[in-house]
Amino acid sequence: MSVRMVDVSEKGDAVRTAKAEGVIRLSPSTVKLIAEGRVEKGDVFTVSKVAAISAVKRTPDILPLCHNIPIAHVDVSFEIVGEDRIRVVTEVKTVAKTGVEMEALVGASVALLTIWDMVKKYEKDEAGQYPYARIEYVRVVEKVKEEQGAVAEVQSPASLAARRPGYRTD
Repeated sequence: MSVRMVDVSEKGDAVRTAKAEGVIRLSPSTVKLIAEGRVEKGDVFTVSKVAAISAVKRTPDILPLCHNIPIAHVDVSFEIVGEDRIRVVTEVKTVAKTGVEMEALVGASVALLTIWDMVKKYEKDEAGQYPYARIEYVRVVEKVKEEQGAVAEVQSPASLAARRPGYRTD
C-alpha cells in the first residue's frame, strides 16, 4: 500500500469555488442566548467566523494529502433555523489547479465545533453529558469551476441527482 499526493501540475489554473454547510442542534434556550448575544464567552458568530477562516487557511496542515493552495476569499454565514438549530455555510474561492471543497468542509466543521465549544456550559446535563447537542449534515452543497473563456461548471446535490440515478440529496 502506498500514499501519494495527486499530481495536478498538468492542470491549468481556474477560478474555483466551493460551498459547504452543516447544522448544530442545541437546546432552544442556548440558541436564544446566542441570538441575544448573552453567551459568557462572547459573540459566538464572530468567534466562529474567525475560527472558520483560520481553519480554511490551515486545511493542508490538517489533511495531509490536501494541496496547499492560495485562498482568495472566504465567506461564513449563520442562520438560526427553528428554535434549536444553527446552520453554517462556508464558501471558499481560489484561483488554482485544484478545488476548495475540503477547505469549505473544514471551515464549516470548525465553525460548528467553535459554536459547541462556546456554549458547552449551557448544554451539559446534571451528569456532564450533552444529551441534545449534535452536529449534523456537514456536506458540500456546491462547487464551481470557471476556466478561462468557459461557462462555469456548477455541481450541486440537485444537479448530481439529476445526472446520477440513486444519488441522494438528503
